[in-house]
Amino acid sequence: MDILLNVVGNKKINEKITISGSKSESNRLLILQNLFPEISIENLSDSDDSVHMQHALSTDKETVDIGHAGTAMRFLTSYFAVKEGREVVLTGSDRMQNRPIEILVNALKDLGATISYEDKVGYPPIRIKGSKITTDKVQINGNVSSQYISSLLLIASKLENGLEIELLGKITSVPYIKMTLSLLNQLGIETNFEGNFIKVNPKKSIEKQLVVVESDWSSASYFYSIIALSDIGSEIQLSAYKKESLQGDSCLAEIYLHFGVETIFGENFITLKKVKETKKETLEIDLKNAPDIAQTIAVTCFAENIACNLSGLHTLKIKETDRLVALNDELTNLGAIISVTDKSLHLETSTTINSNISIKTYNDHRMAMAFAPLALRVPIKILDAEVVTKSYQKFWDDMQQIGIKIDKL
Repeated sequence: MDILLNVVGNKKINEKITISGSKSESNRLLILQNLFPEISIENLSDSDDSVHMQHALSTDKETVDIGHAGTAMRFLTSYFAVKEGREVVLTGSDRMQNRPIEILVNALKDLGATISYEDKVGYPPIRIKGSKITTDKVQINGNVSSQYISSLLLIASKLENGLEIELLGKITSVPYIKMTLSLLNQLGIETNFEGNFIKVNPKKSIEKQLVVVESDWSSASYFYSIIALSDIGSEIQLSAYKKESLQGDSCLAEIYLHFGVETIFGENFITLKKVKETKKETLEIDLKNAPDIAQTIAVTCFAENIACNLSGLHTLKIKETDRLVALNDELTNLGAIISVTDKSLHLETSTTINSNISIKTYNDHRMAMAFAPLALRVPIKILDAEVVTKSYQKFWDDMQQIGIKIDKL
């Protein structure tokens, strides 16, 4: 489905939106729930990724297909590696079969796991024979996707001797590692993270408990962008959020002050309010701890005619698409002056925004959602718009609620 987005009337917004649970938290908790059945979960993400995760964890079929769900691929690789007596072939979409998994597989093999490649070495599909793992120490590069590290941490307490992970070199995406550790601590599992070493103690069972998932901060980013592009006085209330968040993308509250957006924390909700105009100086920011919001920020800067230098983006090369190349191509079509490297993005000021441009989404939900706020500046077409269901089922409904007109093409 291709759509045309447009805004009719003024750009002063006052709405309330409810966003489903964090995909990152939900997928971690789903793995933990299957390791520790004592857990009950509320406000689970309704994203395609979490649906794929739930299906994969409940099926007894040998072949488990997780589609485009990268988080599921990584977390399930470790999960099935410790399911004694179970053998599965873990596979996914064409793009998933070209996303690397070798670093995680090698770490699991070092621990004693039995994993082989069905086709291309280093990539899914992979055959996993679940076995008992007693080795309790492993090394992995610290600058790889944090999901590899979290994947190991999620199974660590179920290993006979627990697990100590040594992170080699510089560590990136620390908030996502800390999210995983915080969830383990919440369940009563003892952990320690000092320097480049993470230790998780073994735990056979936990107390029965309910965990409520906080709403997704990555999904909130698109509303930050919308308020940044709206008239002063505009506001959107989002639920359910908390000030002391486990999610790295909660740094949005600080970043969007640059765009005149204030975040007001209430009881289980936040209000985003446009209080002043965007600062016109160049935005310089290292997003190594929150790379998933890079697309949203780049589009906001372009729409607000300010320059930005975004760094720490090396993990974007191995997402649903090469997000840096995709951003470069689509923003260039819109009239931006932009350049990218393999780990950074540089945008110059530009007074022109081309209208009625068709934005390719490359099977990437964040491409569709990050560009949607541009409708507050010019009519814009989004190709394959249904891709948003990967993380945000009712995104287009919520866009219409705040006043963006949507026409199917």
